[in-house]
Amino acid sequence: MATHRLEASPETVHWGYFDAKLAPQLTVDSGDTVTISTVSGTLGWLPKPGSGLTVPPALQAIHNKVQAKLGGPHILTGPVAVRGAKAGQVLEVRIKAVELFQDWGYNTIRPLAGALPDDFKTMRQIHIPLDKARMIGKLPWGLDLDLKPFFGIMAVAPPAAWGMVNSPPPRKNGGNMDNKELVAGTTLYLPIHTDGALFSCGDGHGVQGDGEVCVTAIETGLTGTFELIVRDDMSPLEWPMAETPTHVMTMAFDPDLDDCVVIALRDMIKLISARAGISREDAYTLCSLAADLRVTQVVNGAKGIHVMLEKKLLQKAR
Repeated sequence: MATHRLEASPETVHWGYFDAKLAPQLTVDSGDTVTISTVSGTLGWLPKPGSGLTVPPALQAIHNKVQAKLGGPHILTGPVAVRGAKAGQVLEVRIKAVELFQDWGYNTIRPLAGALPDDFKTMRQIHIPLDKARMIGKLPWGLDLDLKPFFGIMAVAPPAAWGMVNSPPPRKNGGNMDNKELVAGTTLYLPIHTDGALFSCGDGHGVQGDGEVCVTAIETGLTGTFELIVRDDMSPLEWPMAETPTHVMTMAFDPDLDDCVVIALRDMIKLISARAGISREDAYTLCSLAADLRVTQVVNGAKGIHVMLEKKLLQKAR
């Protein structure tokens, strides 16, 4: 299988939106590996000269030449087309590596945003130095916070009928899931809506807590290495799902967290029944005894729930 590389540049990014009409920046075969660099930084808020922090030339060039659309803040590299991918199939995204691309990230608090929209009256943005050797972020009050980088956004193209959609809310095509479990070593499964799949990524996070309560994590540029596989042998998916080395995971996104719970839990029951060969009733019991329902994020318009279950519990019924 071949390996490819796609660098962030004014020509290879789309800022703030998804669209099935986007032309692919790279086309690969199923099973190929692609390394993708991404950048992150808001207009007017890049580190100043003399700060000791480096603004990647690609980020500055994108700010100079690319216009954000639909109000989305995310600079996304791609899309990457996969030959033979058809709507209705599943794209398996094996996350092989996630590495820092910038030596800083930022965190923003905004009035009228986040989990506490009325509690903070002024905007604050801070730049956080990132130490790649020690894998820590150096917070202003002296705390060294361990980094656990992941991509807030991994997505395929939305259905063509949706037209151009903004990037903040996660949807059935993935997008701004902000799921901190999707680190290197995890496999993500995305339902394909458009021929070619058209995979994009961005919104790098140095570290984030479940909830992402102030609306941002440590937002930074990352480089990811992905193996992209078209799965025509899987049952169609309605929502993204994932597997870590130890757990299976179902996900759902909706403005109502209660609705997220219902969707993600039903999908986990379906997954357990299929893999373990047990009834829906037994799968429901197992969820109550051993599955964890976690709040992915509460700040992206569509909130998120992910349900996690240890793989070792998916034993075939005797």
